[in-house]
Amino acid sequence: MRIATWNVNGLRARLDFVVHWLRERAVDVVALQELKLTDEQFPHQELEALGYRAVTHGQKAWNGVALLARQDLEVTQTGLPGQEDAGARLISAQVAGVNVTSIYLPNGKSVDHEDFPGKLAWLDSLIDHFRKHHDPALPTVLGGDFNLVPEAIDSWNADKFEGSIFHTDEERARWRALLDWGFHDLFRETNPDAAEYSWWDYRGGAFHRKQGLRIDFLLGTRPIVERTRGVWIDRDYRKKKDGLTASDHAPVILELD
Repeated sequence: MRIATWNVNGLRARLDFVVHWLRERAVDVVALQELKLTDEQFPHQELEALGYRAVTHGQKAWNGVALLARQDLEVTQTGLPGQEDAGARLISAQVAGVNVTSIYLPNGKSVDHEDFPGKLAWLDSLIDHFRKHHDPALPTVLGGDFNLVPEAIDSWNADKFEGSIFHTDEERARWRALLDWGFHDLFRETNPDAAEYSWWDYRGGAFHRKQGLRIDFLLGTRPIVERTRGVWIDRDYRKKKDGLTASDHAPVILELD
C-alpha cells in the first residue's frame, strides 16, 4: 500500500502533471494541498477515470486540501476546529483501515509578520485536535505541507536561516509536541542521515543548486511505523515532464506492508 503527500501548487494548473504522476507511481492514497479551487471546481471526473475517489475541502484561489484513494473514503473531519478563519487547511478520512489527514499549514511569512502568531496558534489547535479526537494506538497518518524545518539537516543552509521563518524554536516546539503525542517522522525513521529536501524555490535555480528545505512530511503512529517498508521524496517529479511544469514541491511517498 502506498500513501503519498503532495503540495501541487494549484491543481488546475497542475492536473495533467498530477495525472502523469498517478499513472507512473500507482499510489493508493494521496494527501493533496494548495488546490486553489473550490469543491465544485475539483476535477472528480478526470481522477475517477484513473480509479481514484476524492474528498475535498476547497477554497477559491487559495489553500484547499483533498484526499484521493483507490478505495472508499469515509470523511472524519473537514476543517480544523477553531481555525476556520485560516482557510481550508485540513481534511481527514478513514481508508483501508487507516485514518489519513491532509494538512496545509499557514506559512507565517516572517517571524515579525502578524501572520506568525496565527501559524503557531494553528499548530496548537492541530495538536489539541489530535489529543482530543485521535488515539496514537490506532493506525494514523498525517501528511502535508508543514511549512517548518524540524532540524538543521532539513535545510540547505541552517546556519544562515536559524531563527527565521520555518527555522524557529517556536515552530519546532510544536513539531516536537506532535511527536510526543505519538507521531513519528516516517522519512527520518527510515532515512536517519539523509539530507534531502521536498521544496525548492522556483527562483535562482534553487532546485539544480540543491538549495531546498524538507517541509513536506508523512507522520505515522506506531502501528504505521511497524508496517513501513520505506519512505522517499519523489525528486524526479520536481522536474518538468513532457513539457508540463512541476510544482515547487516534490511528492513524498510511503510504502506500507
